[in-house]
Amino acid sequence: MREQPTWRIPVGVLGIVLGLAIYGIVIAVLIAPWIGAWPALAQAPVYLVLGVAWILPLRRYLIWMETGRWG
Repeated sequence: MREQPTWRIPVGVLGIVLGLAIYGIVIAVLIAPWIGAWPALAQAPVYLVLGVAWILPLRRYLIWMETGRWG
């Protein structure tokens, strides 16, 4: 258990928020115009996959926030 606060947690949270904002903007700029004309039921799986894809690299990042190591 951690007894002292660490700088990695606030920096990590800011990094996650900034990363999600950039990811959302990239998706909105690049993907939305490309599939915007598709029917809603065809768009749903694409947005579902993209909405979950950002979680994949998050595990190592959270480990770094807690321990200072990437693995």
